[in-house]
Amino acid sequence: MPTKMRLQRFGKKGRPFYHIVIADGRAPRDGRFIEKIGTYNPVAKPAIIELDFDKAYDWYVKGADPTPTVKTILSDKGILYFNHLMKGVAKGAFSKEVAEERLNDWKAAKESKITSAVKSEQLTEKEASKKRLEEEVKINEARAAEIAKKRQKEVDAARAAAEGPKAEAEEVEETVVEETVAEEPVAEEPVVEAPCC
Repeated sequence: MPTKMRLQRFGKKGRPFYHIVIADGRAPRDGRFIEKIGTYNPVAKPAIIELDFDKAYDWYVKGADPTPTVKTILSDKGILYFNHLMKGVAKGAFSKEVAEERLNDWKAAKESKITSAVKSEQLTEKEASKKRLEEEVKINEARAAEIAKKRQKEVDAARAAAEGPKAEAEEVEETVVEETVAEEPVAEEPVVEAPCC
């Protein structure tokens, strides 16, 4: 019975979630399994992988064949590197303590690399959002200026329309007043006649 380390799909459409299981190679993907050794959530950024290190290493050493995705997960968690180090211990190249120390150094380096990648991604997201905000502010200012110009034109047009008849009426009144003033006869002084005899 060939055993495989494979993913069992859970989750809803478009949001997968996987269990990492040891199963018979002939069993269907979501069918019967021998043992569950972890979970994998690819939707999260970065992906969340929870894996029982000892069980995964035991099954790998026993000959369970990982699928390509599970092999990548095992490599990411350091199980394949630990297997390589244990082969060195078996050959007598170094002791088990040295192998564990090297594995811990590798894990620390990997963790720092992941955290720096996450921080740089967050920083670029912040810069991108800041840039978008500045562009939106510029666009809003330009729109506000255009709206102010349109409103000013409307106000000027309304004033001109309102003042137009009044101005014409005032001009007509001024001309009428001037004409009436000009047409008024000058009052002549009465002529006083000398008294007669």
